[in-house]
Amino acid sequence: MSTHTSIVYHIIWTPYKRKPIMLKEPRRELFNYMMGILKNKNCHVYRIDGVEDHLHIATSLHPSQSLAGLIKDMKLACTSMIKSTNLFKGFEGWQDGYAAFTHNYSSLDNLVNYIKNQEEHHKKVSFIDEYIQLLKDHGIDFDPKYLL
Repeated sequence: MSTHTSIVYHIIWTPYKRKPIMLKEPRRELFNYMMGILKNKNCHVYRIDGVEDHLHIATSLHPSQSLAGLIKDMKLACTSMIKSTNLFKGFEGWQDGYAAFTHNYSSLDNLVNYIKNQEEHHKKVSFIDEYIQLLKDHGIDFDPKYLL
């Protein structure tokens, strides 16, 4: 018997201190690089997008990958790439931690559209308000002092 999984992850993380350093044009290069990492780890990438101070990823992980290990590998590789190419001026690394939520495959189109429209979305909603709402929507208890 083979291993079969259907787990769609919505992953979010930010630059250190949520500095708005991921400018639009170079951001595409970062997202393409991230897509390559995920594909090399046999993960299915549905969408990567974001704005200056955070990014969103919709992906399914290959069964051989752990979520924490994958994110650690991605952050390390992306940090190295950003620093070696000076992609974002003022980049000091990534904020500790991340958020990850699971979604039903049937809600994938909504998730992809949500991630695709981040720039428009954040004209109306701040990152912190978005993040708190996502935590609440997914039933995650949190201490507000750790959100900054």
